[in-house]
Amino acid sequence: MANLLKSLVLLSLLFGCATARLSTVNRYGTYKGGGTPPLRDEQDPPKPRDKRQPPPAPKVEQEQETPPLETEFLGSWKIHSENAGVSAMHIQLMPNNNKAVWYDSTNNGLSEIESNPRVCTKTIGGHPKGPQEDCTAHAIEYDIDTAEIRTLQITQNPWCSSGGLSSNGALVSTGGVFTGFKSVRILQPCENCDFQEKQNALHSNRWYATQHPLENGSLVVVGGSHSLNYEIIAAESLDFKPKLFALPFLDETDEAPGENNLYPFVNLLPDGNLFVFANDKSIVLDPYTGKEVHRFPNLLGGVRNYPPSAMSALLPIDLTMDNEDTVNVEVLICGGNTHESYYYSEKKRPREFLPALHDCGRLSLTKRGEQWDKEDMPSPRVMGDLLVLPTGDMLMINGAKAGTSAWNAADIPNLTPVLYSPDKPKGERFKVLAASTIPRMYHSVSAVLPDGQILVAGSNTNEWYMREKPKDVERDFSFPTELRVEKFSPPYLAPELQDNRLEILEEESDNKWNYGGVFNLRVRSSGASDIDTLDMKVTMYSPPFTTHGYSMNQRLLILKVKKITKHGKIRVVAPPSGRLAPPGYYLVFVVHREVPSRGMWVQIQ
Repeated sequence: MANLLKSLVLLSLLFGCATARLSTVNRYGTYKGGGTPPLRDEQDPPKPRDKRQPPPAPKVEQEQETPPLETEFLGSWKIHSENAGVSAMHIQLMPNNNKAVWYDSTNNGLSEIESNPRVCTKTIGGHPKGPQEDCTAHAIEYDIDTAEIRTLQITQNPWCSSGGLSSNGALVSTGGVFTGFKSVRILQPCENCDFQEKQNALHSNRWYATQHPLENGSLVVVGGSHSLNYEIIAAESLDFKPKLFALPFLDETDEAPGENNLYPFVNLLPDGNLFVFANDKSIVLDPYTGKEVHRFPNLLGGVRNYPPSAMSALLPIDLTMDNEDTVNVEVLICGGNTHESYYYSEKKRPREFLPALHDCGRLSLTKRGEQWDKEDMPSPRVMGDLLVLPTGDMLMINGAKAGTSAWNAADIPNLTPVLYSPDKPKGERFKVLAASTIPRMYHSVSAVLPDGQILVAGSNTNEWYMREKPKDVERDFSFPTELRVEKFSPPYLAPELQDNRLEILEEESDNKWNYGGVFNLRVRSSGASDIDTLDMKVTMYSPPFTTHGYSMNQRLLILKVKKITKHGKIRVVAPPSGRLAPPGYYLVFVVHREVPSRGMWVQIQ
């Protein structure tokens, strides 16, 4: 790739994936080209926009965050790959094959790695004097241990798409832009498999939409730019008839100038309904009828969805009680920015980056009459990822302290992960961890790995992967495209704690589960310490599809344990239904003295 010509995208999108705008390049001489907005779904035309003038922008305080003076291990960072070839904009950990799949777009010119086997298509984006053929890959399969790469072929543009695993472990990717608006892509978790694609499989354009599995294994795809509806589709099929439902709630939360309700937060509840959060509002939705069942209080203070992107995840779901009806499900939503922040970061010239929000809101979704319980993070964060760790703690990572999502629309990287411990008293839940040195801005991702480490990749997928700003490029490229891959070791991987780390003996453990059944796990101590049966729990994690600061279909369940012997045999009760754990693949961890084992893949049906 060293001698491969690079080209500049003619179509750069409105807020990272939107309307075409002025572009310049240096390698072939300066070029300036106009463009038109991408075509919208005729059934969902854009609405007239509010022309109100936002208030003056407040000043951003460039605060310096310092970790506490502690001698304990606060985590560590290492570079896992110096150049992955493709910028990680969307990521999914795949079951059983030790791989993660990620991809960016097909309209951004050339990537940094050639496709293998070599496949060439007409270059989309780039400079007219550049290569007319694009023989590079825009998707890869990445070995999470060795960093080896296998390129994948993807043709229906997945930029700003949604996705997740099917009940049989296939990656199902929905939506995108241009050719990807209504596309579905399926990648089976098998050696040498590649994407199967269909361009017009969906009913409506799904651009910045959210995908989530239902209790029966079908998939719901919610929202997207100017798609004020949702549809239910079959998993692992390119030939189906979508079931379309209007969703007036999305019209209500649509706010100029950036919609402010994209990538809505969606979670399946124990009664089979969906929690849907957009902008600053949230409802319970019956997915099979389109009926709004309940409305929660507004989460005041700003916007929590794209483009002022906040973080959101369900807290660990405790299934250790005897009565399934008493299961409490809570959601945590942290950060974001103000209602007018996108105007300042993307529309105004020169850009102004409003300070991101500090606050977190926590709410029970299964108890009526509850109010949002608010608490401040140690630092503001926008575009961050919120990951649920095997222990039940939660990790805030990546993002910025000012601005919003969109190309170069944020500033002041937030390099410092924060640990949130939901079971601790209020005021003691946050802990500042060891900082990275690599900014992870727009289009960065992260994923919990089976060994408990966190894979971190991507950032600022600029036109033709421009990694340094040429002198004659007028557009601001404050942060380069980031192709390095990092791994972060959370505090539970401290060297002095590894004697507490158990090993699951997979050949003596059950990996095919049925709802409500009792299954065997066998563990052994790999260190000098004995197994402490009184300080042990079993957790079950759904690895999410992460993009644009939101991890879709992420949940961690704390399972009921019937018996633990000193010899390491554990009898564990599977979740009672697909409403609590949609059918599919999960990582099961045995947490011993707050140190997780390596996760074992199980499939529940």
